[in-house]
Amino acid sequence: MVQVSSGAEKRPLIICKTLLAGGTAGCCAKTVVAPLDRVKILMQGHNKFYKHTGVFKSLTGVYHKEGFIGLYKGNYVQMIRVFPYASIQFMSYEQYRGFLQKVTHHDHKHLVHLMSGSLAGMTAVLATYPLDVMRARIAFQLKGEHIYDGILGTVKTISQQEGKLALFRGIVPTLLGMVPYGGLSFYTFETTKTFLLDRFPDIFGKPCPKNTGGLVLILPAKLLCGSMAGAVAQSIVYPLDVVRRKIQLSTMLCEPDKYKNKSLWTVMKTIYHEHGLKNGLYRGITINYIRVVPMAAVSFSVFETMKQILGLDTGVSR
Repeated sequence: MVQVSSGAEKRPLIICKTLLAGGTAGCCAKTVVAPLDRVKILMQGHNKFYKHTGVFKSLTGVYHKEGFIGLYKGNYVQMIRVFPYASIQFMSYEQYRGFLQKVTHHDHKHLVHLMSGSLAGMTAVLATYPLDVMRARIAFQLKGEHIYDGILGTVKTISQQEGKLALFRGIVPTLLGMVPYGGLSFYTFETTKTFLLDRFPDIFGKPCPKNTGGLVLILPAKLLCGSMAGAVAQSIVYPLDVVRRKIQLSTMLCEPDKYKNKSLWTVMKTIYHEHGLKNGLYRGITINYIRVVPMAAVSFSVFETMKQILGLDTGVSR
């Protein structure tokens, strides 16, 4: 099991290093998949130009209509959101896990990973959610049809037209989705990591740089564990992600009253009755696999690597 070293370092320094590692991991991961993220939002919201197109056709469509920069529309807001989000998520996970390990029996390590991941995800969502709403609104716009311009302009427009609470629209399905997503992603990563180092240490492990006698994953193994974490978690919670986007984008859709100020269950039933599972609750799942798998792989890999660089990872003992 990974343990954060204390040594002579004070707790605030360890927390700051963990925040830096998490934020760097999140920004790297989101930048890698930013074009896929943009297209996913357009598809989930059934944008009039992309509601009947596939993943790659949508990508080329955005490129031809808006150029290369169009593929990264809203990404600057994403970076402003992702750094604190990922920082808080990874740091919170380490803190929650450390606390739960002290108050629970050692046989409950799987429960510790699940609970720590869920709590960390919810903590990060609560701290950064308005930025997610703004990013979705900006990314859903097409060239020549802009309603929102810049972060401050978007905040002002949403607050004036819909009220300040609109910045938290869709937070309930987001939090509900984060409970299984955060828990399963961290649980799958940690479980797969431990399995590989226990069963195949010579193939997937290497000596810890801090010379503690422990092992750390090699880069391909980190990517493998991260990929599995993203795929497993996303398969289960994806419908809630679709519901969240519909609620966030409700005022920009053709029939805004259909999703605006409606309950989670009502929105889910509406999507299912009108579009079914494949083209409704799981619309965009293909592109989500294409984006989530590399995103999770990069995120967990960079975080693990940053921990080693910053001296926070002592490795798994033999």
